[in-house]
Amino acid sequence: MTREITLRQWNRTLLQRQHLLERVDEDILEVLDRCVGLQSQDPRAAFYGLWSRIADFDPLDLDDLMTDRDVVRMALLRSTVFLMDAEDARWVRPLAQASLDGELRSNHAKRLAGAELAEVADYGRQLLSGTQLPVKSLKDSLAERWPDAESASLVTVVRCMVPLVQVPPRGTWTGSATTTYSLYDDWCGAGESSVTGEDAIKDLIRLYLRGFGPASVKGLQTWAGMTRLRPIVEAMEADWELGTIEGPGGEVLYDIEGLPLADEDTPAPARLVAPFDNIVLAQGADRGRVVDDDVFKKLATPNGRSPGFVLIDGRVAGAWHPRKDGKATTIELDIFSKISAADRRAVQEEQEQLVEFCNA
Repeated sequence: MTREITLRQWNRTLLQRQHLLERVDEDILEVLDRCVGLQSQDPRAAFYGLWSRIADFDPLDLDDLMTDRDVVRMALLRSTVFLMDAEDARWVRPLAQASLDGELRSNHAKRLAGAELAEVADYGRQLLSGTQLPVKSLKDSLAERWPDAESASLVTVVRCMVPLVQVPPRGTWTGSATTTYSLYDDWCGAGESSVTGEDAIKDLIRLYLRGFGPASVKGLQTWAGMTRLRPIVEAMEADWELGTIEGPGGEVLYDIEGLPLADEDTPAPARLVAPFDNIVLAQGADRGRVVDDDVFKKLATPNGRSPGFVLIDGRVAGAWHPRKDGKATTIELDIFSKISAADRRAVQEEQEQLVEFCNA
């Protein structure tokens, strides 16, 4: 008999696996792994993401992991910058190549004035070998070689075809700097991926379901920026590694066999969730478990940036934005509908804690 899951139970299971029902006293790397990395094109987003999940999170601990090269910021899934365990990034990066290639084809290849992609990538690799270059220096050197090409697109070719790390102090809590690139192998050390090919895809599916399941194949593919995953998922089900659950709309959801589902009556406290957090973004067909379509439309911004998300009773009910007030940071709230006095107090308590975190 097929198991079924209600919308509320699906929501609570996601929040439980993402440590958003209760902050945990766990290692940063453990929580990063549970989230399969955190989206990080906004350098502070990952810090907010960990603050919302880890009790007494100290941003300097993450700074240390970045400078010690245990975690990296680099283009990974969906050609998006992620903060991820450095050794996981070693095997995830090849899986992202198709989406990185797609970015080149759709947005940049026509701007290269005939420059060959492979030649640009090889030259970029030579420029970066054994050193670190600010993006402007890399751009200038590439433009000198190919003066008729758009220089920003030349940099994107290197970024997409060569594994590059954005090195600190860019991306740290206490430092700031222009984007500076290093070859991944120079920064983290040369080595073989622990898993490759279809085995790597299966590992990625396992990680996603452990942190975001149950999930549909469409939701999984949207998050990963990959296609043709259904045969692999179905093969994992046939091997009794995955099980199926009927979703609240009759959709087929997959989960790791034996992983428990949350109780739908579990309370969900108010949370201020990070900009670009993947419980909301990159969910595709599964987005309805945490946000309604009309609310999601209100989150759109003209420049493609993401606000932070206000969760009330486990669902997105508004947005938050950090604002500078002199040297201090304030948090601006935008709640989309009328809420109870108790919910407003709970959100304000989170707001006060986040202000304290930002200004500590």
